[in-house]
Amino acid sequence: MLRNKEFRYFLILFSLTAAASIAAGFAINIRAGILITFCTAAFGTLFVLFTKARYKSIARISEQIDLVLHNADRLYIGEEEEGELSILHSEITKMTLRIREQNDALKRDKQYLADSLADIAHQLRTPLTSVNLILSLLENTSDERERKELLRETEDLLVRMDWLITSLLKLSRLDAGIVTFQTEPLEVEHLLRSALRPLLIPLELHNITLKLDIPHGIVIQGDSGWLSEALQNILKNCMESAGDNGKIMIACEDNPLFTEIMIHDSGSGFKSEDLPYLFDRYYRGKNTSTAGYGIGLSLAKMIITRQGGTIKAKNHLQGGAVFLIRFSK
Repeated sequence: MLRNKEFRYFLILFSLTAAASIAAGFAINIRAGILITFCTAAFGTLFVLFTKARYKSIARISEQIDLVLHNADRLYIGEEEEGELSILHSEITKMTLRIREQNDALKRDKQYLADSLADIAHQLRTPLTSVNLILSLLENTSDERERKELLRETEDLLVRMDWLITSLLKLSRLDAGIVTFQTEPLEVEHLLRSALRPLLIPLELHNITLKLDIPHGIVIQGDSGWLSEALQNILKNCMESAGDNGKIMIACEDNPLFTEIMIHDSGSGFKSEDLPYLFDRYYRGKNTSTAGYGIGLSLAKMIITRQGGTIKAKNHLQGGAVFLIRFSK
């Protein structure tokens, strides 16, 4: 307590006042002097005991705060009676909980970043290994036809790597929360045709029949560019599933509760063990022959849900896979 400058000043002032009071009391008579001395001693003793107890409480709080600063698992401060220390106790507890939550969030973000970097490295390693192998074959191949074929394979791999890096950057921007979606009225028919435009040539090359059943005038709210990106990723998945000479049907239903877009392909559908994980990042399913990276559907779901929609996938009763996308009114 004596380390406290204010307490030392009070002690000096109290001693001078007590000495003056006792002297004045004895000047009046002995009994007055004894009474003042007793009262002064009693008051001083009570004050010192009370102050000492408060300092112990403050010291206990200080020790606990110091433990928190040195990464203690938890903060425990005993309950205080009603008063300033009780208020201080409450505020420190709230502050500590807040700091703990922020620290846990930072740890999760750090772990997530490390996992993401590891996943990105893993995803890029496969095509890079293939490119290196093809370059080695090119160096040792003199046949012009074979060289052209290897060059086409290299070009395809580089295109896929470009798409992979672009998609990973988009996922990172969405994860970081730095994407601002522009909400505007979108006509579903126009949105779907915009999403299909880059896929028309691949659809024709694979002889995939496309059927649209989209009533005119159905409108949803969202960001045209990002929703087109999501629909393209879903349609690419359906194209891979349908295969050559397959079929894809897109239908739209509008009611007072929601607008639903259904995309149905004629492929083999999903395996039952894959259904719960289809939209998980980097999940490629049990079919190891797939050429995908497990990013497209995850990116599509994130874009749709961030704009108030829902998406689910299931097997159609007539065969094939079906994606159901809903936007509430």
